[in-house]
Amino acid sequence: MGPSVAVTACLHVLRLDLIAAIRGGGAGVPLAFFLLVAALAPIAVGGNPELSVRISAGVIWLGALLAALLSLDRMFRPDLEDGCLAVLLTAPVPLEALVLAKCLANWLTTGLPVLVAAPVAALLHGATIDTAVYLMVALLAGTPSLSLLGGITAALTAGLRAPGVLMPVLAMPLSAPALLFGTVASDPALAASDEALLFLIAFSIAALAVAPFAISAALRQAEQ
Repeated sequence: MGPSVAVTACLHVLRLDLIAAIRGGGAGVPLAFFLLVAALAPIAVGGNPELSVRISAGVIWLGALLAALLSLDRMFRPDLEDGCLAVLLTAPVPLEALVLAKCLANWLTTGLPVLVAAPVAALLHGATIDTAVYLMVALLAGTPSLSLLGGITAALTAGLRAPGVLMPVLAMPLSAPALLFGTVASDPALAASDEALLFLIAFSIAALAVAPFAISAALRQAEQ
């Protein structure tokens, strides 16, 4: 099997997941939920403009995490139910490469829309342009880890009949470092913002190294 076969297979999986997300509304619901969280946060703090600016980065990162959680159930469960997972497991392509393509599709339909909308949400909170730029860079560095680590949770719960609250219970602790470092990295007024951004990048790289193998092992177990 040549590299071109693996690339073609991954691109095919990516295209199918993108089409399924767009047609099924999976790309719009997480973004709408994110925007709703960002819009309601100033109301929750009593309309205090100063407090709204201070918490804007944290609120946006929390909204990004919750939006990512909404998309997890459709990452692997439909493939298990319709038999596509069995095809992926027997394909002449490493399963790790295919699940990376599915995680990329998840990020393109969840993380990327949030990344684009987040600076606008920050400015509506009263944040400065510098903060909006820092926020966008931090989200670019950190949101891939939400899709990758979320993929682990989605794979672990794919075989359960009703995952219910188990999925967010598993996903939130895994994503906590991204939320912590991302919030700090999004605030240029903090002295540790640059260091937090480096930690955030390292966290995403670590997730990229670990997630494909963990997801593949969980999917093989779910198919048994």
